Amino acid sequence: MFKAAPARVRVPATSANVGPGFDCVGIALTLYDDVLAQVVDEPGIRVDVHGEGADTVPLDHRHLVAKSMLRGFDALGGRPRGVELVCANRIPHGRGLGSSAAAIISGLLLARALVVGGDERLPDSALLELAVAIEGHPDNVAACLHGGVVLAWTASAGAPRTGVLEMTPAPGIIPVVCVPSTAVATKKARALLPETVPHSDAVYNAARSALLVQALTGRPDLLLEATNDRLHQPYRRSAYPRTADLVIKLREAGIPAAVSGAGPTVIALADSHTAASVEAMAGARFHTSILDFDVQGGRVLALDT
Repeated sequence: MFKAAPARVRVPATSANVGPGFDCVGIALTLYDDVLAQVVDEPGIRVDVHGEGADTVPLDHRHLVAKSMLRGFDALGGRPRGVELVCANRIPHGRGLGSSAAAIISGLLLARALVVGGDERLPDSALLELAVAIEGHPDNVAACLHGGVVLAWTASAGAPRTGVLEMTPAPGIIPVVCVPSTAVATKKARALLPETVPHSDAVYNAARSALLVQALTGRPDLLLEATNDRLHQPYRRSAYPRTADLVIKLREAGIPAAVSGAGPTVIALADSHTAASVEAMAGARFHTSILDFDVQGGRVLALDT
């Protein structure tokens, strides 16, 4: 049932919401985690981590990649006696760049790759359902799995089912991430959100969410207006005031910017004329990286690449 050879996967960082698209819009970025896994006879799960999180994450079955692998193995019919994992992490933890989504998609892809006939028995649609069940919302995991720009939603009738619209980003958009040194837990950021919002704010965000899809895929000139948000960012300001200040500073300079996911990273959707300006405006308190859209999503790699 299980393959003897190890499997290796690469998964991209993601940025969710992109302003008004709360829990439904996600983009994949060219910043990656690589994970290698092999089924072994010795019982248990052993994890070796290099890079981000190496000193803080558990190194056994509690590791999120391992937990997700086990969910994948269960869906495929059974668990192996033992698994060895080696993680090379580049996606910062607790910064709003989808590190948990990357771990979940890594684990599920590895489980599928290590089971004979796994691709047929756990197609992408079923794998995504498992990922959403683990993560709790679809935007990051959908972008991580599929790449590019995604619009994700949960069906409103019948059994829970995630729908995904995969889209190609418009040429010329340059994602720039400004990552602060301190982390913010997603749970803490979500706890700051109110149970209800004013009707006018809901209407405001609905219009800009629709506009955001068009701006990301065909009209980059609309991104400054399309990335406005009243649904979550104002309520989270107290969790990361420097992040909020940088978003305002960039937007006042005409550069589309938003909090990445639950924060505290700032994502700017710059162009060839403004990308360098983002780094200068962010200053020394942020580690700034000029990236691109990843359009492949999570994937299994050959062992020698």
